[in-house]
Amino acid sequence: MQQTGLLSAIVLCFLVQETQAEYISLDGEMAFASHIEQQHADYLADRRRAIPDIICPFQVPPKARLVLEDPVPWEDTTHRWRRGITATVFWVGEKISERNPTSNQMSAWDSNWEINYGGVDQPSNRSGFQPAAFAPRMNPFYIALPYDDLAPESSPGAQASKIVPWYWKSYKGGWSSTCKGKWLTIHYRGKVCYAQWEDVGPYHNDDWQYVFKGNAPKPNPNSNAGIEVSPAVRDFLGIRSGYRVAWKFVEQAEIPDGPWTQWQ
Repeated sequence: MQQTGLLSAIVLCFLVQETQAEYISLDGEMAFASHIEQQHADYLADRRRAIPDIICPFQVPPKARLVLEDPVPWEDTTHRWRRGITATVFWVGEKISERNPTSNQMSAWDSNWEINYGGVDQPSNRSGFQPAAFAPRMNPFYIALPYDDLAPESSPGAQASKIVPWYWKSYKGGWSSTCKGKWLTIHYRGKVCYAQWEDVGPYHNDDWQYVFKGNAPKPNPNSNAGIEVSPAVRDFLGIRSGYRVAWKFVEQAEIPDGPWTQWQ
């Protein structure tokens, strides 16, 4: 009996102690809840920092979005007409004069242009579309436009790689022009001629806004001329300096047979 009473007393004491240990005051309970909420907020903040690219807290990736932007210049292969452009006549070997401030014995991209061509492309002494004195070693259908992709004074924003549409298709490395030899077509009153870009002018060498974007040519003393054409182009179209023409770039695959491909 004594052992049974002692055991009962021990059990009663343990129950009383356990009941007292489970008691939590109201302040303590509120503090505990606040602590849990803060832990949860910290956990979510850690998840957001750990996965910055996931917008949804449940880690559901956002829907893919289609972003449409204007193509960079060298990806835009649409060549557009430049209309109402004043043309002037120039030629290989032309000397400096009042109307020609730069000798054409060399071009912007060929320091031996006259020699490599075969002589002076004399506009008053012709045999068909070629000079009468010799057979040219280069295409007599050539033009000049007022932009030089190798000009050292080009500003960083006017670098050829950023503005020439075909730059990355044509660049051959080193100090080589991506504009030299580019084909274009010139239109005048129903006649269409094809020629290659072989020099820079008239007057300017940095007018890329006109050459590539289609803006009006920069002002110059030759009635704001925007293209210079060879005697062969002049004779094929039946024009002279001061006439207005239209022109645009073309791909080589688009060029039909004609005197511009039969000079060799």
